Amino acid sequence: MNEVTTKKPAVSEKGGKLQQQRVRAMSPFDEMDRLFEDFFPRGWMQPLRHEWPAWAEVAAPFAGRSPKVDVVERDDSVVVRAELPGVNKDDMDISLTEDSVTINATTRQESEKEEGDYHRREISQGSFSRTVALPATVQSEEAKASFKDGVLELTLPKAAPAKRHTIKVE
Repeated sequence: MNEVTTKKPAVSEKGGKLQQQRVRAMSPFDEMDRLFEDFFPRGWMQPLRHEWPAWAEVAAPFAGRSPKVDVVERDDSVVVRAELPGVNKDDMDISLTEDSVTINATTRQESEKEEGDYHRREISQGSFSRTVALPATVQSEEAKASFKDGVLELTLPKAAPAKRHTIKVE
């Protein structure tokens, strides 16, 4: 059940204190059920009723398609850490510009089980890409990468700041 607080919450006074009331956000399925219940008040459709999935459950299979990334700016470098569980280092492609990093990776898993007449084989694969803007200009040719226990760590040295020059007008 989703509950949200409206921008102008309904308030009631109970025992001298103001209390904020919660308003329930309805999914389209809940709203349709409410309309049928209003139209057929005796509940003659109740034996046919079943619960519809919540929107959060429907969206769950599509969540988590990009890796979680931390970007830490230090005095002389920028460190980028990305969680890449289930990815082999050979299945990664990292591209770097002076102001962004792009991580592309693919995963593939196979499992097979045989017991008597029962044979099950599952294959899952996926790919993701994530581009992260860097907080400072970096020297892309000096970058270093390490990968251990599903965590990619990039150490990117900062580029020297541009020196200010003055020009005399003749």
